Amino acid sequence: MESILRIEQIEKYYGNKLNLTKAIDNISFDVDEGEFVAIMGASGSGKTTLLNCISTIDKVTSGHIFVGGEDITNLKGNKLNKFRREKLGFIFQDFNLLDTLTAYENIALSLSIQNVPATKIDEAVKKVATQLGIEEVLNKYPYQMSGGQKQRVASARALVTNPELILADEPTGALDSKSAKMLL
Repeated sequence: MESILRIEQIEKYYGNKLNLTKAIDNISFDVDEGEFVAIMGASGSGKTTLLNCISTIDKVTSGHIFVGGEDITNLKGNKLNKFRREKLGFIFQDFNLLDTLTAYENIALSLSIQNVPATKIDEAVKKVATQLGIEEVLNKYPYQMSGGQKQRVASARALVTNPELILADEPTGALDSKSAKMLL
């Protein structure tokens, strides 16, 4: 099986010489295509930092990250934007929904950025909404939704583009057990 994600000896430091924090300490691992991996550890152990480095939200201090065989640690500009837009789905712990957009618009935004035609956007949004049981909130704004509904909308936004790699930071934290099972 082919490796979709390969982490090679990454380290991440924050701060300066006087106040240096090592958030990631020489981590290496592979994730095969189709594999489901959970990262577990105590609060403050670097789980979110690792996800942020893999998703290119943050840059590693040293080491390399490969997604689909491509070293993403040195991507810049349009190549970085293209990677994020086309190959990555990220489900944020705090949802990161845009308050001025409805659930439908928040989900559709990922496809709009990829210049997908409106008819295909509508079909894809409705399909993922049905899969996650959120059809009834598509016309609601985030402030009108429960935490679990927001989490499923954020998940739908990450899934709707069918990315190569989906990263999720506590994706089931706001969900009941039935919704969590459905999402996973």
